[in-house]
Amino acid sequence: MTTTPDLATLTGEYTIDPAHTTIGFTARHAMVTNVKGKFLDFSGTLRLDGSDPSRSTASLDITMDSIDTGSPDRDGHLRSADFFKTDEFPTMTFRSTEAQALGGDDYRITGDLTILGTTKPLTIDLEFNGAAKDPFGNERVGFEGKAEIKRSEWGLTWNAALETGGVLVSDKIKLTFDISAIKQA
Repeated sequence: MTTTPDLATLTGEYTIDPAHTTIGFTARHAMVTNVKGKFLDFSGTLRLDGSDPSRSTASLDITMDSIDTGSPDRDGHLRSADFFKTDEFPTMTFRSTEAQALGGDDYRITGDLTILGTTKPLTIDLEFNGAAKDPFGNERVGFEGKAEIKRSEWGLTWNAALETGGVLVSDKIKLTFDISAIKQA
């Protein structure tokens, strides 16, 4: 059962629970449909300050070989030198630099996203979904977030022109975060 606690009680260190978290993305394909994917292997931490949310931090490390779009051929292409070059750049990282309370359950976290060795700022809008103690005694918090990037800004420029105009893969990528994190003792 989700409860709405006093935010000060949430202060502490949390570990992102990969079994109950999804780090996903959506890209437009062939100008007509969306292809969705996710990363299956990642780790991360949150440092929440319920009394002063601006002092909260987040850190995320994603194993790029764990990309899953439901198509082994496409996943292999995404791992290749055309896209993520996972042999050379095995990890994508996010390190927060600023957190803001926007009012209600809405927050914004800004940080450095590193892909292919290139670091650029990323702002993620988050909604606090609540906090609860699970049946195993773990104190959990949940957040849902979204952001958009232009993949070309990180050097992800591979594409193919379509006969009818346009390109095979959109430059704009939508990122989604469904995060469950467990408070450390």
